[in-house]
Amino acid sequence: MSVLNDYIETTIDNRGRNPKYYDYAKYPVIDNVLIKNFICPNMNDVSRFIDEDTYQSFLRGYVHENMPIMTLVGSGIGNVSLAPSSDVAIVQNTIGFVVKDNMDEIFLYYYLLNNQERIRNYNRGSGQPSIRKTDILGMDVDIPEISTQRKIAQILFSFDTKIKNNNDINDNLAEQIEAILMSFIDNNDANSVKLGDYLYIKGRIGWKGLKKSEYLSQSGYRIINGETLTKSGIDWNKAGYISEERYVESPEIMLKVGDILLSKDGTIGKIGYVDSLDLPTSVASGIFVIRNNKPDIISTTFIYYLLKSKLFESFIAARTEGSVIPHLYQKDFMEFEFPLPSATRMAEFEKIAEPMFSQIITNLNENKTLASLRDSLLPKLMSGELNVSSLDI
Repeated sequence: MSVLNDYIETTIDNRGRNPKYYDYAKYPVIDNVLIKNFICPNMNDVSRFIDEDTYQSFLRGYVHENMPIMTLVGSGIGNVSLAPSSDVAIVQNTIGFVVKDNMDEIFLYYYLLNNQERIRNYNRGSGQPSIRKTDILGMDVDIPEISTQRKIAQILFSFDTKIKNNNDINDNLAEQIEAILMSFIDNNDANSVKLGDYLYIKGRIGWKGLKKSEYLSQSGYRIINGETLTKSGIDWNKAGYISEERYVESPEIMLKVGDILLSKDGTIGKIGYVDSLDLPTSVASGIFVIRNNKPDIISTTFIYYLLKSKLFESFIAARTEGSVIPHLYQKDFMEFEFPLPSATRMAEFEKIAEPMFSQIITNLNENKTLASLRDSLLPKLMSGELNVSSLDI
Protein backbone atom coordinates (compact mmCIF):
# COMPACT_ATOMS: atom_id res chain seq x y z
CA MET A 1 0.00 0.00 0.00
CA SER A 2 1.32 3.45 -0.94
CA VAL A 3 1.13 6.63 1.11
CA LEU A 4 0.23 10.04 -0.25
CA ASN A 5 3.80 11.27 0.13
CA ASP A 6 4.85 8.80 -2.61
CA TYR A 7 3.00 11.05 -5.05
CA ILE A 8 4.02 14.45 -3.66
CA GLU A 9 7.19 16.27 -4.73
CA THR A 10 6.92 18.93 -2.04
CA THR A 11 4.40 21.08 -0.22
CA ILE A 12 3.96 24.84 -0.32
CA ASP A 13 3.92 25.82 3.32
CA ASN A 14 4.15 29.50 4.25
CA ARG A 15 2.88 29.07 7.78
CA GLY A 16 4.63 30.92 10.60
CA ARG A 17 4.80 34.64 11.17
CA ASN A 18 2.25 36.89 9.55
CA PRO A 19 3.24 39.26 6.74
CA LYS A 20 1.91 42.78 6.41
CA TYR A 21 -1.52 42.71 4.77
CA TYR A 22 -3.26 45.36 2.70
CA ASP A 23 -6.89 46.06 1.87
CA TYR A 24 -5.79 45.93 -1.74
CA ALA A 25 -2.48 45.11 -3.42
CA LYS A 26 -1.20 43.00 -6.32
CA TYR A 27 -1.53 39.52 -4.78
CA PRO A 28 -4.80 38.30 -3.17
CA VAL A 29 -4.38 35.99 -0.18
CA ILE A 30 -6.46 32.81 -0.21
CA ASP A 31 -7.35 32.56 3.46
CA ASN A 32 -8.47 29.17 4.72
CA VAL A 33 -12.09 30.34 5.06
CA LEU A 34 -12.20 30.71 1.25
CA ILE A 35 -11.39 27.04 0.66
CA LYS A 36 -14.81 25.40 0.46
CA ASN A 37 -14.50 22.10 -1.44
CA PHE A 38 -15.02 23.60 -4.86
CA ILE A 39 -12.57 23.76 -7.76
CA CYS A 40 -11.73 27.39 -7.04
CA PRO A 41 -12.16 29.83 -4.16
CA ASN A 42 -14.55 32.73 -4.64
CA MET A 43 -12.03 35.49 -5.26
CA ASN A 44 -14.75 38.12 -4.79
CA ASP A 45 -14.64 37.24 -1.08
CA VAL A 46 -10.89 37.95 -0.69
CA SER A 47 -10.30 40.39 2.16
CA ARG A 48 -6.50 40.53 2.39
CA PHE A 49 -3.69 41.21 -0.08
CA ILE A 50 0.12 41.35 -0.05
CA ASP A 51 2.39 43.57 -2.12
CA GLU A 52 5.18 42.64 -4.52
CA ASP A 53 7.94 42.97 -1.93
CA THR A 54 6.17 40.67 0.53
CA TYR A 55 5.40 38.20 -2.24
CA GLN A 56 9.05 38.02 -3.29
CA SER A 57 10.78 38.19 0.10
CA PHE A 58 8.39 36.70 2.65
CA LEU A 59 6.88 33.65 0.99
CA ARG A 60 8.83 30.39 1.03
CA GLY A 61 6.84 28.84 -1.78
CA TYR A 62 4.42 29.77 -4.52
CA VAL A 63 1.26 28.21 -5.88
CA HIS A 64 0.39 27.80 -9.55
CA GLU A 65 -2.88 27.34 -11.42
CA ASN A 66 -4.71 24.12 -10.47
CA MET A 67 -2.40 23.29 -7.58
CA PRO A 68 -4.44 21.48 -4.87
CA ILE A 69 -4.59 23.49 -1.63
CA MET A 70 -5.93 22.42 1.77
CA THR A 71 -7.01 24.01 5.07
CA LEU A 72 -5.17 22.66 8.12
CA VAL A 73 -6.70 24.78 10.90
CA GLY A 74 -10.22 25.88 11.82
CA SER A 75 -13.74 24.60 11.37
CA GLY A 76 -13.02 23.79 7.72
CA ILE A 77 -10.06 21.46 8.31
CA GLY A 78 -9.48 19.22 5.34
CA ASN A 79 -11.37 21.47 2.93
CA VAL A 80 -9.72 21.56 -0.48
CA SER A 81 -9.69 23.66 -3.62
CA LEU A 82 -7.49 24.41 -6.62
CA ALA A 83 -5.37 27.55 -6.85
CA PRO A 84 -6.95 29.80 -9.51
CA SER A 85 -3.61 31.17 -10.79
CA SER A 86 0.02 31.80 -9.88
CA ASP A 87 -0.81 35.40 -8.96
CA VAL A 88 -2.27 34.50 -5.56
CA ALA A 89 -0.73 33.57 -2.21
CA ILE A 90 -1.42 31.12 0.60
CA VAL A 91 -0.11 32.00 4.03
CA GLN A 92 -1.51 30.90 7.37
CA ASN A 93 -3.29 27.59 8.01
CA THR A 94 -3.11 26.43 4.39
CA ILE A 95 -0.77 24.23 2.35
CA GLY A 96 -0.38 23.43 -1.33
CA PHE A 97 0.67 20.14 -2.93
CA VAL A 98 3.26 19.93 -5.70
CA VAL A 99 2.75 16.52 -7.31
CA LYS A 100 5.18 14.10 -8.92
CA ASP A 101 4.81 12.81 -12.47
CA ASN A 102 2.77 9.84 -11.22
CA MET A 103 -0.06 12.07 -9.93
CA ASP A 104 -2.52 14.32 -11.75
CA GLU A 105 -3.18 17.53 -9.81
CA ILE A 106 -6.90 17.70 -10.50
CA PHE A 107 -7.30 14.01 -9.67
CA LEU A 108 -5.58 14.66 -6.31
CA TYR A 109 -8.10 17.41 -5.57
CA TYR A 110 -10.99 15.00 -6.12
CA TYR A 111 -9.23 12.21 -4.23
CA LEU A 112 -8.84 14.47 -1.18
CA LEU A 113 -12.43 15.65 -1.57
CA ASN A 114 -13.62 12.05 -1.53
CA ASN A 115 -11.67 11.38 1.69
CA GLN A 116 -12.94 14.34 3.72
CA GLU A 117 -14.26 12.34 6.66
CA ARG A 118 -11.06 10.34 6.90
CA ILE A 119 -8.93 13.49 6.78
CA ARG A 120 -10.98 15.22 9.48
CA ASN A 121 -10.39 12.25 11.75
CA TYR A 122 -6.76 13.36 11.91
CA ASN A 123 -7.90 16.34 13.99
CA ARG A 124 -5.41 16.92 16.82
CA GLY A 125 -6.66 20.31 18.00
CA SER A 126 -7.86 20.86 21.55
CA GLY A 127 -8.91 24.52 21.37
CA GLN A 128 -9.66 24.67 17.66
CA PRO A 129 -9.61 21.89 15.04
CA SER A 130 -6.26 21.28 13.36
CA ILE A 131 -4.52 18.57 11.38
CA ARG A 132 -0.81 17.98 10.78
CA LYS A 133 0.73 18.01 7.36
CA THR A 134 2.65 14.83 8.21
CA ASP A 135 -0.60 12.98 8.92
CA ILE A 136 -1.96 13.92 5.49
CA LEU A 137 1.22 12.93 3.68
CA GLY A 138 1.41 9.68 5.61
CA MET A 139 -2.11 8.46 4.95
CA ASP A 140 -2.56 5.23 3.00
CA VAL A 141 -3.81 5.73 -0.55
CA ASP A 142 -4.92 3.52 -3.43
CA ILE A 143 -4.19 5.45 -6.61
CA PRO A 144 -4.79 4.25 -10.20
CA GLU A 145 -2.21 4.75 -12.91
CA ILE A 146 -1.85 8.23 -14.38
CA SER A 147 -3.97 7.81 -17.54
CA THR A 148 -6.93 6.60 -15.47
CA GLN A 149 -6.40 9.49 -13.04
CA ARG A 150 -6.68 11.95 -15.90
CA LYS A 151 -9.87 10.38 -17.24
CA ILE A 152 -11.51 10.49 -13.81
CA ALA A 153 -10.38 14.07 -13.30
CA GLN A 154 -11.71 15.09 -16.72
CA ILE A 155 -15.16 13.62 -16.03
CA LEU A 156 -15.55 15.28 -12.63
CA PHE A 157 -13.94 18.55 -13.67
CA SER A 158 -16.43 18.92 -16.54
CA PHE A 159 -19.29 19.09 -14.01
CA ASP A 160 -17.52 21.68 -11.86
CA THR A 161 -16.48 23.76 -14.87
CA LYS A 162 -20.11 24.04 -15.95
CA ILE A 163 -21.12 24.97 -12.38
CA LYS A 164 -18.43 27.66 -12.29
CA ASN A 165 -19.53 29.02 -15.68
CA ASN A 166 -23.11 29.28 -14.40
CA ASN A 167 -21.86 31.05 -11.27
CA ASP A 168 -19.91 33.54 -13.39
CA ILE A 169 -22.99 34.21 -15.53
CA ASN A 170 -25.06 34.72 -12.38
CA ASP A 171 -22.51 37.14 -10.92
CA ASN A 172 -22.66 39.18 -14.12
CA LEU A 173 -26.47 39.17 -14.20
CA ALA A 174 -26.63 40.15 -10.51
CA GLU A 175 -24.27 43.09 -11.10
CA GLN A 176 -26.50 44.27 -13.95
CA ILE A 177 -29.65 44.02 -11.83
CA GLU A 178 -28.02 45.90 -8.94
CA ALA A 179 -26.86 48.65 -11.30
CA ILE A 180 -30.36 48.93 -12.78
CA LEU A 181 -31.90 49.07 -9.30
CA MET A 182 -29.56 51.89 -8.22
CA SER A 183 -30.42 53.87 -11.34
CA PHE A 184 -34.14 53.56 -10.51
CA ILE A 185 -33.55 54.54 -6.87
CA ASP A 186 -31.54 57.61 -7.89
CA ASN A 187 -34.41 58.81 -10.08
CA ASN A 188 -36.14 61.96 -8.86
CA ASP A 189 -39.63 60.40 -8.84
CA ALA A 190 -38.72 57.99 -6.00
CA ASN A 191 -40.26 58.73 -2.59
CA SER A 192 -38.49 57.77 0.65
CA VAL A 193 -40.34 55.03 2.56
CA LYS A 194 -39.65 52.58 5.40
CA LEU A 195 -38.96 48.96 4.47
CA GLY A 196 -41.01 47.62 7.37
CA ASP A 197 -44.19 49.07 5.88
CA TYR A 198 -44.02 46.63 2.98
CA LEU A 199 -42.64 43.42 4.46
CA TYR A 200 -43.40 40.53 6.76
CA ILE A 201 -40.23 40.09 8.85
CA LYS A 202 -39.86 37.35 11.45
CA GLY A 203 -37.06 35.48 13.22
CA ARG A 204 -36.89 32.53 15.58
CA ILE A 205 -37.86 33.51 19.13
CA GLY A 206 -34.87 33.27 21.45
CA TRP A 207 -36.18 30.63 23.84
CA LYS A 208 -37.06 28.42 20.87
CA GLY A 209 -33.44 28.27 19.72
CA LEU A 210 -32.16 24.84 18.75
CA LYS A 211 -29.12 23.12 20.18
CA LYS A 212 -26.81 21.17 17.89
CA SER A 213 -27.88 17.99 19.67
CA GLU A 214 -31.45 18.53 18.42
CA TYR A 215 -30.43 18.31 14.77
CA LEU A 216 -31.35 14.98 13.17
CA SER A 217 -29.53 13.00 10.50
CA GLN A 218 -32.77 12.72 8.54
CA SER A 219 -36.43 13.68 8.90
CA GLY A 220 -39.32 15.16 6.97
CA TYR A 221 -38.49 18.70 8.13
CA ARG A 222 -35.49 20.84 7.23
CA ILE A 223 -33.84 23.84 8.85
CA ILE A 224 -31.62 26.55 7.44
CA ASN A 225 -28.92 27.85 9.77
CA GLY A 226 -26.04 30.32 9.51
CA GLU A 227 -23.81 27.80 7.76
CA THR A 228 -26.51 27.03 5.17
CA LEU A 229 -26.89 30.70 4.27
CA THR A 230 -23.73 31.69 2.41
CA LYS A 231 -22.66 34.81 0.58
CA SER A 232 -23.69 33.03 -2.60
CA GLY A 233 -27.19 32.16 -1.34
CA ILE A 234 -28.72 29.04 0.20
CA ASP A 235 -26.52 25.95 0.23
CA TRP A 236 -29.14 23.22 0.59
CA ASN A 237 -26.44 20.57 0.99
CA LYS A 238 -25.70 22.09 4.41
CA ALA A 239 -29.31 22.37 5.56
CA GLY A 240 -30.11 20.28 8.63
CA TYR A 241 -33.10 18.25 9.75
CA ILE A 242 -35.35 18.75 12.78
CA SER A 243 -38.31 17.02 14.39
CA GLU A 244 -41.92 17.74 13.45
CA GLU A 245 -42.45 19.15 16.96
CA ARG A 246 -39.68 21.72 16.51
CA TYR A 247 -41.03 22.66 13.11
CA VAL A 248 -44.69 23.19 14.06
CA GLU A 249 -43.93 25.18 17.22
CA SER A 250 -42.87 28.20 15.14
CA PRO A 251 -45.48 28.75 12.38
CA GLU A 252 -44.30 32.33 11.90
CA ILE A 253 -41.02 31.13 10.35
CA MET A 254 -42.34 28.26 8.22
CA LEU A 255 -40.87 29.03 4.82
CA LYS A 256 -42.83 29.66 1.64
CA VAL A 257 -41.65 29.83 -1.95
CA GLY A 258 -40.70 33.43 -2.67
CA ASP A 259 -39.37 34.15 0.82
CA ILE A 260 -36.09 36.01 1.26
CA LEU A 261 -33.69 34.99 4.03
CA LEU A 262 -31.19 37.37 5.63
CA SER A 263 -28.55 36.68 8.29
CA LYS A 264 -28.81 39.02 11.27
CA ASP A 265 -25.97 37.80 13.51
CA GLY A 266 -22.21 37.49 12.99
CA THR A 267 -21.71 37.90 9.24
CA ILE A 268 -24.73 40.12 8.69
CA GLY A 269 -26.27 40.49 5.25
CA LYS A 270 -25.89 37.00 3.79
CA ILE A 271 -29.00 36.61 1.69
CA GLY A 272 -30.89 33.81 0.00
CA TYR A 273 -34.04 33.38 -2.07
CA VAL A 274 -36.41 30.42 -1.62
CA ASP A 275 -37.32 29.41 -5.17
CA SER A 276 -38.53 25.90 -4.25
CA LEU A 277 -39.12 23.68 -1.22
CA ASP A 278 -38.74 19.90 -1.29
CA LEU A 279 -39.69 19.58 2.38
CA PRO A 280 -41.32 21.78 5.04
CA THR A 281 -38.52 24.09 6.19
CA SER A 282 -37.83 26.49 9.05
CA VAL A 283 -34.89 28.70 10.03
CA ALA A 284 -32.54 28.74 13.00
CA SER A 285 -31.74 31.70 15.22
CA GLY A 286 -29.77 34.40 13.46
CA ILE A 287 -31.88 34.50 10.28
CA PHE A 288 -34.76 36.75 9.28
CA VAL A 289 -37.62 35.42 7.16
CA ILE A 290 -38.70 38.23 4.83
CA ARG A 291 -41.91 38.12 2.81
CA ASN A 292 -43.30 40.70 0.40
CA ASN A 293 -46.63 41.89 1.81
CA LYS A 294 -47.37 44.34 -1.00
CA PRO A 295 -46.35 42.77 -4.34
CA ASP A 296 -48.76 45.13 -6.13
CA ILE A 297 -46.58 48.05 -5.02
CA ILE A 298 -43.05 46.67 -4.77
CA SER A 299 -41.37 43.87 -6.69
CA THR A 300 -39.87 40.94 -4.75
CA THR A 301 -36.91 41.07 -7.14
CA PHE A 302 -36.52 44.74 -6.21
CA ILE A 303 -36.54 43.89 -2.49
CA TYR A 304 -34.00 41.10 -2.93
CA TYR A 305 -31.49 43.29 -4.74
CA LEU A 306 -32.17 46.25 -2.48
CA LEU A 307 -31.00 44.06 0.41
CA LYS A 308 -27.87 43.19 -1.60
CA SER A 309 -27.18 46.82 -2.49
CA LYS A 310 -24.48 49.18 -1.23
CA LEU A 311 -27.30 51.28 0.25
CA PHE A 312 -28.32 48.45 2.59
CA GLU A 313 -24.69 47.53 3.29
CA SER A 314 -24.11 51.11 4.51
CA PHE A 315 -27.21 50.86 6.69
CA ILE A 316 -25.94 47.63 8.30
CA ALA A 317 -22.49 49.13 8.88
CA ALA A 318 -24.00 52.17 10.60
CA ARG A 319 -26.26 50.08 12.86
CA THR A 320 -23.57 47.60 13.92
CA GLU A 321 -20.53 49.88 14.17
CA GLY A 322 -18.63 49.29 17.40
CA SER A 323 -20.50 46.10 18.28
CA VAL A 324 -18.36 43.31 19.69
CA ILE A 325 -20.82 40.77 18.27
CA PRO A 326 -22.61 42.34 15.29
CA HIS A 327 -26.39 41.96 15.38
CA LEU A 328 -29.17 43.48 13.28
CA TYR A 329 -32.31 44.07 15.33
CA GLN A 330 -35.72 43.67 13.76
CA LYS A 331 -36.82 47.14 14.91
CA ASP A 332 -33.80 48.67 13.16
CA PHE A 333 -34.46 46.66 10.02
CA MET A 334 -38.06 47.88 9.95
CA GLU A 335 -36.83 51.50 10.05
CA PHE A 336 -34.55 51.18 7.01
CA GLU A 337 -35.52 53.94 4.59
CA PHE A 338 -35.09 53.80 0.84
CA PRO A 339 -36.38 55.63 -2.25
CA LEU A 340 -39.39 53.74 -3.65
CA PRO A 341 -39.87 54.29 -7.39
CA SER A 342 -43.32 55.11 -8.75
CA ALA A 343 -45.62 52.30 -9.87
CA THR A 344 -44.73 52.98 -13.51
CA ARG A 345 -41.00 52.85 -12.79
CA MET A 346 -41.41 49.74 -10.63
CA ALA A 347 -43.15 48.00 -13.53
CA GLU A 348 -40.29 49.02 -15.80
CA PHE A 349 -37.76 47.62 -13.34
CA GLU A 350 -39.66 44.34 -13.07
CA LYS A 351 -39.88 44.03 -16.87
CA ILE A 352 -36.10 44.36 -17.16
CA ALA A 353 -34.92 42.57 -14.02
CA GLU A 354 -37.34 39.67 -13.63
CA PRO A 355 -36.13 37.68 -16.71
CA MET A 356 -32.54 38.13 -15.52
CA PHE A 357 -33.45 36.97 -12.01
CA SER A 358 -35.32 33.98 -13.47
CA GLN A 359 -32.20 33.02 -15.43
CA ILE A 360 -30.17 33.18 -12.22
CA ILE A 361 -32.62 30.80 -10.53
CA THR A 362 -32.52 28.47 -13.55
CA ASN A 363 -28.73 28.39 -13.42
CA LEU A 364 -28.76 27.71 -9.68
CA ASN A 365 -31.18 24.81 -10.15
CA GLU A 366 -29.01 23.40 -12.94
CA ASN A 367 -26.03 23.64 -10.59
CA LYS A 368 -27.90 21.62 -7.96
CA THR A 369 -28.47 18.86 -10.51
CA LEU A 370 -24.87 18.95 -11.72
CA ALA A 371 -23.52 18.87 -8.16
CA SER A 372 -25.77 15.93 -7.27
CA LEU A 373 -24.56 13.96 -10.31
CA ARG A 374 -20.93 14.80 -9.55
CA ASP A 375 -21.30 13.77 -5.91
CA SER A 376 -22.87 10.44 -6.87
CA LEU A 377 -20.10 9.70 -9.38
CA LEU A 378 -17.19 10.77 -7.16
CA PRO A 379 -17.03 7.75 -4.78
CA LYS A 380 -17.81 5.29 -7.59
CA LEU A 381 -15.01 6.62 -9.77
CA MET A 382 -12.53 6.71 -6.89
CA SER A 383 -13.32 3.16 -5.76
CA GLY A 384 -13.16 1.73 -9.27
CA GLU A 385 -16.82 0.69 -9.20
CA LEU A 386 -17.07 2.70 -12.40
CA ASN A 387 -14.10 1.62 -14.50
CA VAL A 388 -13.00 4.30 -16.95
CA SER A 389 -9.66 2.82 -17.96
CA SER A 390 -10.99 1.70 -21.36
CA LEU A 391 -12.84 4.93 -22.14
CA ASP A 392 -11.44 7.01 -24.98
CA ILE A 393 -11.69 10.54 -23.58
